[in-house]
Amino acid sequence: MSRFQRYTILQRTSLLSHILGNICDRCFSSLVPAQPVPPLAQTLQGYLRALEPLIPEEELVHTRKNIQKFCGEGGLGPQLQEGLERRARHSNNWISDWWVQWAYLESRQPLPVHSNPAISLPKRDFSDWRGQLVGRLPVEYMRGQPLCMELFPLLFSSCRIPGRKHDTITHHSRARHITVVRNYQFFQMDVYNSDGSRMTESQIHAQLLRIRAESWKTDKEPMGILTSEHRQTWGQAYSRLLKDKLNKESVRAIEKGLFTLCLDSPVMRVSDDKYSSRMAAQILHGGGTHSNSGNRWFDKTLQFVVGEDGSWGLLYEQATAEGPPIATLLDHILQYCKKPDPKKTPLIPLQMPKKLYFNIDREIKRDIEHAKQNLDILINDLDIRCFNFQRFGKELPKQHNLSPNAFIQVALQLAYYKVHNEVCASCDIASQRMFRGGRTDYIRSPTNQMLKFVLTFDDPSISREAKLELLREAIETYVTLTDQALKGQSIDRHLLGLKLQAIEEGLSVPRLFMDTAYGLATHWKLRTGQVPANTDSVMCFGPLVPDGYAVCYNPQSDHVHFSVTAFNCCEETQAETLAATLHSTLCQLQELLQPTV
Repeated sequence: MSRFQRYTILQRTSLLSHILGNICDRCFSSLVPAQPVPPLAQTLQGYLRALEPLIPEEELVHTRKNIQKFCGEGGLGPQLQEGLERRARHSNNWISDWWVQWAYLESRQPLPVHSNPAISLPKRDFSDWRGQLVGRLPVEYMRGQPLCMELFPLLFSSCRIPGRKHDTITHHSRARHITVVRNYQFFQMDVYNSDGSRMTESQIHAQLLRIRAESWKTDKEPMGILTSEHRQTWGQAYSRLLKDKLNKESVRAIEKGLFTLCLDSPVMRVSDDKYSSRMAAQILHGGGTHSNSGNRWFDKTLQFVVGEDGSWGLLYEQATAEGPPIATLLDHILQYCKKPDPKKTPLIPLQMPKKLYFNIDREIKRDIEHAKQNLDILINDLDIRCFNFQRFGKELPKQHNLSPNAFIQVALQLAYYKVHNEVCASCDIASQRMFRGGRTDYIRSPTNQMLKFVLTFDDPSISREAKLELLREAIETYVTLTDQALKGQSIDRHLLGLKLQAIEEGLSVPRLFMDTAYGLATHWKLRTGQVPANTDSVMCFGPLVPDGYAVCYNPQSDHVHFSVTAFNCCEETQAETLAATLHSTLCQLQELLQPTV
């Protein structure tokens, strides 16, 4: 274990255990309003507008007829809308529980790549981390409005539990330990003293050194690999695993821990231009069964990963929370970690961290081997490219009175069109935390204004002034959609709610949702997400569909961090190609705003 790794682990561990104790008592949910159910007619009109740049006119005619039947006399629309409004009056949030169940817990895909996002943070010198910090997560605000804070306590001591048909989330209170995993070996390590006080930096340091001394060799059977499996397969293996009393105790210790700390072994060195991509991949999936993938428990809500080379980051399971609260937590950690901790170490003898053992029979060994094979196939299929665009950052659009996020979304649409000669169903993630219990909704990037700009951008017969006007129109339209989403008036969660309300009432799914247009409109070939942070972090996640991309970006004042992923199994998509095209497209947009000639 390098000096950097020791100090970084030490700081992260003690700070987070203290954060837990401070945020649980105030959620501030009373400060935010309930999430509204948008008007039915408004959502259906918005849905039609969203389809216009995606499908031909003859298909639009068919969809309009379906919408007329849906909301007209005798249609199910008004009845389902009334059901949603009734649900909103009698629940904390009318859509969040359904969304978590539908988007996450009922999904049977493996968690690595397909679901769990990763945040890779820049290398830090250990001398920057001299002390732990005490503090409280303050209430967040967006556009002057308080955000719901109730998700933060749920991040700790929580875990996803696999099932054969659907998963569940378990939350534990009063946890006193974390789980540390090194060389595929799991340890239960207390971070509170017997008197209830949190351990000091030097106490945790001493305990981590003990774990290091006990984990020199790599365990032959990487138990954590099981959590990477297809959820139904893992659910079956989970049931077999927990039949044994020792296995059940070890698994429960992992599930109940505040979080998991993954101490990764060194990985093969790569060139500087590939370093960020390699590190993001390491955080995301561990690099494979011959690398650090056995140092993960993918069901755990929070996993902090620290490598011996100074790289570190966070992997999280998002059924409990999506990206914005996680980014806030990391910013809070980084803000306070450099401040010294005046707390003195008490003269209290510490018990040895408890190693977690497993009884592995033939069936479990077979399950592990299958999981190893499947994970390596999945990892080899993922194409990932991270890069730091350094020509400009969010200040350039601001100088021209343009929204930085909308500007980047235009660049993404233009780059996709340059590669594929079409626009596609694309979504940007909009936080709904301005509402009680709110999660996320989508902002649909393709609009008629966006399409018009994209089609004329490379046309030499169109003047620069005309292109600038089209650019502004595309950006203003996107800003309007963003404003609607932040007011709880986006269309996608509402449409999903109407569909699920029909199922809830035992009704047939309306034809509107069986339409070819709806299938195309929800086949997200371009999944995007802005996760702004105060540090040079890079978030990454896998595409939502086999023939799609996922693009995440973190805009700073004079540069922007991007991650682009695609699947190698699809010949039409290449992360490297889209990343390179995006880079050149941003340069062309800069030239449009600030011509050099």
